Amino acid sequence: MEKVVIFGSTGMTGICAVEAAVKKGLNVRAFVRDPSKLPDHLRNSVEVVKGDILEYKDVLNAIKNVTAVVVALGTRNDLNPTSVLSEGMRNIVNAMKELNVEIISVCLSAFLFYEPDKVPPMFKDLNADHQREYDILKLSGLKYIAVFPPHIADQPGSDYQIQHDASPGRVISKHDLGRFLIDCLTQPEHYGKVCGISTKH
Repeated sequence: MEKVVIFGSTGMTGICAVEAAVKKGLNVRAFVRDPSKLPDHLRNSVEVVKGDILEYKDVLNAIKNVTAVVVALGTRNDLNPTSVLSEGMRNIVNAMKELNVEIISVCLSAFLFYEPDKVPPMFKDLNADHQREYDILKLSGLKYIAVFPPHIADQPGSDYQIQHDASPGRVISKHDLGRFLIDCLTQPEHYGKVCGISTKH
């Protein structure tokens, strides 16, 4: 794993993924809309690429010469209807295919384990775009790892557990989630799988 590009690298989980990749000694490219949002201690350790996830040429440029892709796109606290995540995912998948990059980990949501009518109403619109994102991934033919985290907590990392096709718990530290998004890239047992993740109690 020589070089990874991280989309959504200034979000809560994205920053933790960037930190985990740098700590692991990887060559990291951070795709950002606003470079000033990347913390100072990381800015000097990564290659910063400014761009818009909805612009195909920006995405293609970001994926050139990498061995794997990490997607931690989010809407922060905006729960309004959106298609940015799924449209961005479509651009990422198409660019990966054009450039023959195969491995991708994607942070989605544990609400995708629920029946749609069981998802809390306030999350329904956002979850619908996560579902579209996952559908694009499933049909991509790529070596994908779809990570469905539960509540992402702003707490120190500890031990985490992974379960395929089910959520093993109700909370995960943002640091552990970021670390798994990087570590799973070289763990073929997770390719093509849905991974539930939670803190070990």
